[in-house]
Amino acid sequence: MGTQAPTQPLLTPYKLGKFDLSHRVVLAPLTRQRSYGNVPQPHAILYYSQRTSKGGLLITEATGVSDTAQGYPDTPGIWTKEQVEAWKPIVDAVHAKGGVFFCQIWHVGRVSNSGFQPNGQAPISSTDKPLTPQLRSNGIDVAEFTPPRQLRTDEIRQIVDDFRLAARNAMEAGFDGVELHGAHGYLIDQFLKDQVNDRTDQYGGSLENRCRFALEIVEAVVNEIGADKVGIRLSPFANYMESGDSNPKELGLYLVNS
Repeated sequence: MGTQAPTQPLLTPYKLGKFDLSHRVVLAPLTRQRSYGNVPQPHAILYYSQRTSKGGLLITEATGVSDTAQGYPDTPGIWTKEQVEAWKPIVDAVHAKGGVFFCQIWHVGRVSNSGFQPNGQAPISSTDKPLTPQLRSNGIDVAEFTPPRQLRTDEIRQIVDDFRLAARNAMEAGFDGVELHGAHGYLIDQFLKDQVNDRTDQYGGSLENRCRFALEIVEAVVNEIGADKVGIRLSPFANYMESGDSNPKELGLYLVNS
């Protein structure tokens, strides 16, 4: 009997919804902070195309859905025509090498300060509880956060719509789909986690209420571009940016089953 060559699971094909991936190595979202003026730059064409393989999946660095979504210097957005046009050659370069390209769309919520916000306003969140200063990943710089403003109930529909329009813009730019950033203490996670969400309206309190915002965004984006083009990143067990939950297992299971 001949010996069978060992298989390498990472290099075996995988069917992700309608996408036929040739292997299971995925480029994760990596915050690059090179999008000056929140506009993707031409050098990103080289960056992403270098990391593309035929049938490989790439997910962009987190990309803001609106002018209130920013919390880090020089991160890209996808809410303006200029941003959409700037993404197009980057997407084209990935597709030219046979890659599958998803845009991760996010809103940082309270992980921001007034310097990143239009007209110097307070960041928006599920809460008005402030974040304590955090040491940046370089181990040197300290990030300071402006106390957030709790969104009124009647304002939440607009934020959901910002995600919907960002997804529509991602399709206009040529992306294959979007990943909603629902993890790591950013805006969606601020609604999900009971350490942060202290609302008394239909978006706070019970597990179902805390998950309502995330699920409304999923529904709006799915209705806009199709369920086969939408994913969501979740981190129920993480407490990054002071966003922990008292029952992360229940939270995670509820979301994936909804």
